[in-house]
Amino acid sequence: MTKLLEKALEAVRRLPPDSQDQIALAMLTLTGNEGEPEDIDAAHLPAVLEGLAQAKRRQFATDSEVEAAFHAFDK
Repeated sequence: MTKLLEKALEAVRRLPPDSQDQIALAMLTLTGNEGEPEDIDAAHLPAVLEGLAQAKRRQFATDSEVEAAFHAFDK
């Protein structure tokens, strides 16, 4: 294991369990070993399906739309 990975894992150990799980899932996804898909809340399913349909049509947010969305979190 590299020194950088050891440093990153030590930082992750200090995080709350739910944050550790999110990082672990991201790592597994990056290595192509993500395991079972997560369940989607039925209330969110229409939005997920619409997002997938938009991606299939290659309809993505513009840079300005993404920037506006991030600014909305600053409020």
